[in-house]
This record gives sequence, C-alpha cells and structure tokens, in this order.
Amino acid sequence: MSNQNDNDGANYNETAARTPADVVRGLYAALSTGDVPGVLARLDPEVIVDEPVHLPYGGVHQGREVFVRSVLGAMMGYADVAITAAEVFEGPAGVVGTLTGTLTAHTTGEQYPLTMVEIHQVESGTVRKIDVYTKNPHELAAFYARAEAGTR
Repeated sequence: MSNQNDNDGANYNETAARTPADVVRGLYAALSTGDVPGVLARLDPEVIVDEPVHLPYGGVHQGREVFVRSVLGAMMGYADVAITAAEVFEGPAGVVGTLTGTLTAHTTGEQYPLTMVEIHQVESGTVRKIDVYTKNPHELAAFYARAEAGTR
C-alpha cells in the first residue's frame, strides 16, 4: 500500500485520468474546506454511505444529495467540523482513508477529537461506496446528544 498525504482538491482536473486514491484525496480536500460542489463532484450520484448506527446520522444512506443532507447536514447542524489530517492508502482491495479532526459543539463549545477510518470503493472516477468506522462511536453519539441538549 502506498501512503500519500495530499490535499490537491483545489487542483482537481475533472478530465484528467485520476487514480482511485486521487479521487479520495480530492474528496477529503473538498470536505476540509466545506466545498459542497467539490464533494458532490467526487461522489457517484447513487453513492452508498454506511455510518455507525449509534450516531444521529447513522445507518445506510444512498445518493449524494442524501449524503450531504443526512450525514454532513446532521454533523454540521450540531458542531463545527475541523479536519486536521487526512491520509489515503491505496491497495488492491480499494482505498482506505483516515481522517482526524475536532468537532466543536455549537451550543456548548465542547470539543471532541474525531478519528475516522473509511473504506472507499471508487469506480469510473467517483466514489461509489464509503464504509465509515469511528473510534468510540458511543462516546461520539453522547457528544452529539450533549450538543443537541446544550449541555456538557
């Protein structure tokens, strides 16, 4: 597996031949800057995103607009999301991405360290499926519950 840290989303050329890892790097770069059109451009129209069920946005979501509304919208509805590092590993079975960052609750200012591992299936230059794993999903769900309730 090769490991490359790269934030080339701003230089993403839709017509250039891109490796699956390049597609995921571009997705992460767009997510890091809040570039929703950039996120959509890297997702298949019928992308499937499988989030841990314990989270307020957990479960299987199909379609890029559903992903933006149900997952990103829910995450950002409770907290500011700051991605501090993203790594992409490409191998014969697909692309694995790791994201680390901080969530800051809108209501309380509480901060929560976010660590996610994602397995991406990339076909024809877009992400077709993302299987998401978070560290301590029960603690993350409790953070969201406190953020929603306005308590620490």
